[in-house]
Amino acid sequence: MASDDTANVYTIWGLDQAPYGPVELPTLVSWVKEERVIADTWIFVHSTNSWEKASRVLELQMFFKARQPLPGAATAPTGTLTPGALRRIKILGSLSDEQLVRLMQVMKLQQVPQWTQLVKQGDHGDAMYLVLGGELRVRLLVDQKETILTTLGVGEFFGEISLFDQGPRSADVVANADSMLLRISAQEFEELVETAPDVAAPFLFAIAKTLTARIRADNKRYRDSISFSRASH
Repeated sequence: MASDDTANVYTIWGLDQAPYGPVELPTLVSWVKEERVIADTWIFVHSTNSWEKASRVLELQMFFKARQPLPGAATAPTGTLTPGALRRIKILGSLSDEQLVRLMQVMKLQQVPQWTQLVKQGDHGDAMYLVLGGELRVRLLVDQKETILTTLGVGEFFGEISLFDQGPRSADVVANADSMLLRISAQEFEELVETAPDVAAPFLFAIAKTLTARIRADNKRYRDSISFSRASH
């Protein structure tokens, strides 16, 4: 029997591999309606002390069943975007529906088949990409040998420097699996800065916060490698 403290309390496993909560059922339902929580999102149900996918949580099943198309019914085209879908991208999570709708006007959906080399080191960049689905790897080729720098999954982004400097790409990006990306070109973003600074500013701020975290992580790895090198001599 569940106690009053754990009844209708949940923790959500986010796209950034971090837990969010605990939250009560009304908040969780609102996140489902906003598509911040989707059918495959993992949720810890405190009353049963277990992890379940959102679509299998009893209290949420009615919401996901309502979205399933009837047999023979037409489905939405692949190119359809919603604010809720964009919130799967970490840096867009804090934007309002109105801001996301404006941002969608300068973004294009791009399907990338598995093994496609989307970005080539040395080519001049002209766009940033956000990962809606699939997986990609960032690599360097040295003497025809591949070194993987990082792997990008749903909610992450790359190529952001191209919004400011259309210089040469610093690495290759290859699709490990069929992927769905959002593309925003440098030219389209410049127009967004001019016409909708209230959208461009929080978008840039979110990018800056992520880049700051990456730089700090790289600095730590560099310090650790120096410490290890000195300790081994």
